[in-house]
Amino acid sequence: MAKRWVQRPDGSTWGDWGEDDELGRINLITSEKVLEGVREVQAGKSFCLSLPLDFPGGSSLNQRRYPPIIRPTEDLAHKPDTFYNVVAKDSIAPEYIDVWSDDMVTLWTQYSTQWDALVHQGALFDADGDGVDEPLYYNGFKPHVDIIGPQDDAKGDGSGSVAFARHLGLEHMAAHGVQGRAVLIDVAHHLNHTQEWTAVPMKTVREIMAADKVEVRPGDMVILHTGFTQKILDWDKHPDASRIQAMYPYLDGEDPEVLEWITNSQMSALIADNYAVEGWPAPSPEPHTLIPVHNLCLFKLGIPLGEMWYTQELATWLRANDRSSFLLTAPPLRLPGTAGGPLNPIATV
Repeated sequence: MAKRWVQRPDGSTWGDWGEDDELGRINLITSEKVLEGVREVQAGKSFCLSLPLDFPGGSSLNQRRYPPIIRPTEDLAHKPDTFYNVVAKDSIAPEYIDVWSDDMVTLWTQYSTQWDALVHQGALFDADGDGVDEPLYYNGFKPHVDIIGPQDDAKGDGSGSVAFARHLGLEHMAAHGVQGRAVLIDVAHHLNHTQEWTAVPMKTVREIMAADKVEVRPGDMVILHTGFTQKILDWDKHPDASRIQAMYPYLDGEDPEVLEWITNSQMSALIADNYAVEGWPAPSPEPHTLIPVHNLCLFKLGIPLGEMWYTQELATWLRANDRSSFLLTAPPLRLPGTAGGPLNPIATV
């Protein structure tokens, strides 16, 4: 029984890997799963599954997230924004032949290709059995106790951080290593490359998997290919604001069979090339989650979600070669305390 809770959500994995677990189903990526992934490599060809991190462009997809800002660092006299195209003989000493540039970046961690950490979404739940729901994250970690902020010096090291996840941040995935067998479910091909915002129920997922002989094994990472990020690239950082939030297929989180599949498959990670893996449920006056797949994966099961991965080239190659499985290498940045983060995932076939 974990110290932070006396009861856990129905069907959750809280405590399954120990009372202090912060990895969730990433624990299923064992040494054997890495070897399974390596055994999938036959052609020795690699695919980058990240968009350029300054895509989609603008902020029409999410008004809270903006493109990265790159600027020079300060110079040796601590003057800001100057250390770029520095000719050393002019700026430092005449005997030097060097030319230097040094930069910094302001990065919205979930602007482009990303992982959602387990701390990205929690829920109200009565974990202590007193009859009152309280805000919690996976495995019972608490806001303002385990996940700090917004407040001054949230990290507690004088660095100026205003928010910091003491637990459940992406650094735990990074340290564990995210590499193993993965499969791609080619929704785009089987839905005739539709650009319509289309809910994909489990019946359709099952039919696609059967047609392409996709086998999801325990510990596998699962990728859904819809065509979304290819459109993002085609727009070349000038997305159509009237379309970008509701286009291309998405996993139907209102279908109970979808949620059962995610639970029973024992997948370690769920990834899509679209904005949020899922869509939005119909309005209801009853208490409910805005995004059921996020609630199930991040809050209950400890399954990290990958969003806006670039999958077009990989999907095309897999179809041409009658394959659906491959080695996926996808660790997040080892940046402590983050609720989400960019990455450069690589599929090797």
